Amino acid sequence: MSFYPEESLALFLDGANLYSAARGLGFDIDFRKLRAEFASKGRLLRAFYYTAVMEDQEYSPLRPLVDWLAYNGFTIVTKPTKEYTDAAGRRKIKGNMDIELAIDMLEVAHHVDHVVLFSGDGDFRRLVEAVQRRGVRVTVVSTLRSQPPMVADELRRQADSFIELADLQAIIQRDAPVRTEMARTEPDTVEPASYERTGPRIPRS
Repeated sequence: MSFYPEESLALFLDGANLYSAARGLGFDIDFRKLRAEFASKGRLLRAFYYTAVMEDQEYSPLRPLVDWLAYNGFTIVTKPTKEYTDAAGRRKIKGNMDIELAIDMLEVAHHVDHVVLFSGDGDFRRLVEAVQRRGVRVTVVSTLRSQPPMVADELRRQADSFIELADLQAIIQRDAPVRTEMARTEPDTVEPASYERTGPRIPRS
C-alpha cells in the first residue's frame, strides 16, 4: 500500500458494494480493525459509511450495524430505500447512495491528501478523476478474486493505486462467524445485521 505517515486521509465506504465484495470472498469485515488499519497509515480525518435503510419496517437488519458504526468512529450517511414494481410486475427495492458519496468526497477533497474508496462501482470513475484534479491521491479497495470480480476495470485503471480486498482479509476479518440476517432487497442494498450496539440507540427521525 502506498501511504505516507504525514498525509491526511479520508475513507469512503460504499456499504452495499463492500459487503458484496467481502461476501464474494467468504468473510465478514470487522470495521473496528478496518478503521484502525488505515488510521495507522496516516492522519485519518474521517471515515464515511454509506447505506440505504428500509425505514418502513419495524425492525431493519441494518440498524445494529449502523448504530455500531456511529458509536465507533464512523460518519454514517443513510437514506430510505424506495420500492417499485418492474416491467414484469416484480417488487423491487432500491437505495443508491452514489450521489451522496460523490458530493461528500468532492467537499472533503479540499482538506485531505489521500482518499480511500471502498467500492468497485465503475460509475465512480469520473468522481475519482475529479478528485485527482484537485491534487488528491485516490486508492480504490475492492476485489478481482470474487466470481464475478467486483471492481470495474475503468475504476481500477483511474485510481492512483488499487488494494485487493482479499489481501486485507487476514487483517480486517471478524474473528468468529456471525449470524447474518438479510432483507429482501436488491443485491446493492443487502448487508448483514452482524454488530451489536455499544452505545445508546440512535433515535429514529
